[in-house]
Amino acid sequence: MKETATTATIDPKQLAQQTVFSILFTISFSHLINDMLQAVIPAVYPILKDKFSLNFTQIGLITLTYQLTASILQPFIGFYTDKRPRPYSLAIAMAFTLVGLVAVSFASSFINILLAVSLIGIGSSIFHPEASRVAHLASGGKKGLAQSIFQLGGNAGSAIGPLLAAIIVVPHGQFYIIWFSLVAIIGMVILSRIAQWYQQQLAFKAKNKGVVTEEIKHTFTKKRVAFSMGILLMLIFSKYFYMASMTSYYTFYLIDKFHVSVQESQIYLFAFLGAVAAGTLIGGPLGDRFGRKYIIWISILGAAPFTLLLPFVSLFWTGVLSVIIGVIIASAFSAILVYATELVPGKVGMIAGLFFGFAFGMGGLGSAFLGKLADQTSITYVFQICAFLPLIGIITGFLPNIEGKKKR
Repeated sequence: MKETATTATIDPKQLAQQTVFSILFTISFSHLINDMLQAVIPAVYPILKDKFSLNFTQIGLITLTYQLTASILQPFIGFYTDKRPRPYSLAIAMAFTLVGLVAVSFASSFINILLAVSLIGIGSSIFHPEASRVAHLASGGKKGLAQSIFQLGGNAGSAIGPLLAAIIVVPHGQFYIIWFSLVAIIGMVILSRIAQWYQQQLAFKAKNKGVVTEEIKHTFTKKRVAFSMGILLMLIFSKYFYMASMTSYYTFYLIDKFHVSVQESQIYLFAFLGAVAAGTLIGGPLGDRFGRKYIIWISILGAAPFTLLLPFVSLFWTGVLSVIIGVIIASAFSAILVYATELVPGKVGMIAGLFFGFAFGMGGLGSAFLGKLADQTSITYVFQICAFLPLIGIITGFLPNIEGKKKR
């Protein structure tokens, strides 16, 4: 990569403070590929359900299998790679996804489908901790900005995946999932190139130990750090449970309450997802500039007035409020993740794995729980209850002001 050509001539401190945007956007694009390929599987559930005569419980087991392998393994993989970085594990992660996609396209039974999606989940578990570390290394100190760029790719991929599945797979059948393996191969090539840069950075850091200080340490006790991590995980819970209500049931809510068509409800959903992408990009740089604790507070608690109002307004204002909510609430994750890595310096992979894994788990659990609640009550009731979730953001006040405690 061009950025490494000048390594010998630039002062190590200056080099460590450079933001490598080419790497950031490349790893973001890889995140887009990774999350796009994973989003294909839920999008083809109707095909799998009809072909194998699955019930909703079995569909839930497919989701659970993927979510478990994609969430539980992440912190352990991150913990391992913090001690022993494995740059080429990024390409290996995409290889797991590739094999999983091929296996799904050829799957001839429910058990085979479970095994196939577990491979895709393992690919996700390996990818996210190491990719987050690459974004961290390329940040040049602008960690919030770097994480936002990285997250933007994932959000875009999650939105594009179902759209491509609708175009490629739905009209032709299960076997056409195999065409997505070509995208996975492209992803492996790109990630192999990123791994070369990553390996060079590890060698550079080892050579300049003591000159380049990657982490900024604080003076908090272990008890205070553990308490703060618990608060951050509670905030992730509130954010992703609410996000599950929107991503999984917003269209049903619009159809049920306002009697809009399926196509029109999708337009409102895309507007919300676009707002989420914008919020993701905005949150990180604002955290870099004004302090992550304040951005976390605004992002979670600041959404509450709008979520509480949403179930009681007209269709027009529902659309407007959903966009406002999307921008505000999506700006939290990058700030939360970077704040957590500063609480536990030197453990970027483990922290990224923990928070990405917990977010995936809460999203899956939230979707299942809210679906059950909607069956027993109504979809409108679900939105009225979920409206209170952002109020959990008030506990952000118990977080320490880490910016004021940093010591080089």
